[in-house]
Amino acid sequence: MKKLEGKTVLITGGASGIGKIMVRLMLERNANLIIWDINQEKIDDTQTEFSNIGKVVGYHVDVSNITQIQETAKKVKQEIGVVDVLINNAGIIVGKYFSEHSVSEISKTMEINANAPMLITREFLEDMINQNSGHICNIASSGGLISNPRMSVYAASKWSLIGWSDSLRLEMKQMNKNIHITTIMPYYINTGMFDGVRSKLPILEPEATALTIVRAIEKNKKILSIPGYIYRLTRFGQALMSINVFDWFAGNVLGIYKTMEHFTGHNKE
Repeated sequence: MKKLEGKTVLITGGASGIGKIMVRLMLERNANLIIWDINQEKIDDTQTEFSNIGKVVGYHVDVSNITQIQETAKKVKQEIGVVDVLINNAGIIVGKYFSEHSVSEISKTMEINANAPMLITREFLEDMINQNSGHICNIASSGGLISNPRMSVYAASKWSLIGWSDSLRLEMKQMNKNIHITTIMPYYINTGMFDGVRSKLPILEPEATALTIVRAIEKNKKILSIPGYIYRLTRFGQALMSINVFDWFAGNVLGIYKTMEHFTGHNKE
């Protein structure tokens, strides 16, 4: 979506973290903003904070609830119209060994991180197809590229998201539709979601990360890891190294397998 001015942009999880920053960046590009978030107070704060640069329409939605997704999507279409750019950004993490996970934690993680982007996209894709224009950006994770202890369910959800997102890109290409799909795979971001993480590799700053994502949308990027070397490093290493050698490289050299040992995170939003 090379020109965002005048386009209607919907961002899930848009009232905090990089979602909120992307709201501001889109408003600065004169886009029309819709945010979905589970926290009504933060929706209100976001609308007030950015009122001097543009209007933000907010909807209180639990994206793990299919009924709420469908009902709110219907409201958006009736009250605003066609969504030109959809950014599936909402996500959660529960950092612990798989054997410690409850059934509800597993289900909720998959519902929000893996299922919700598909179900939300399903609600708005038909309009994009009918107008033969649109852009869908899915915020996955570098956790969808490499296995990691204390992150198994989160990694599973993001592996799922990456596979679906890039398959959707190929489908739009086969259908000759002018609908661009961007899959984003960031490393840990310093938003509070990953509080306690200790990493040899630099943890990303939210402002720069959000700007990189918006620019990726503007440039119609297909798939992007942040930083860029994460994708190349993992794919190259997995292709050339045995599993044991790659485990040593990722665990001891990069220190990835120990990053979650002191994870605390923040309250789910």
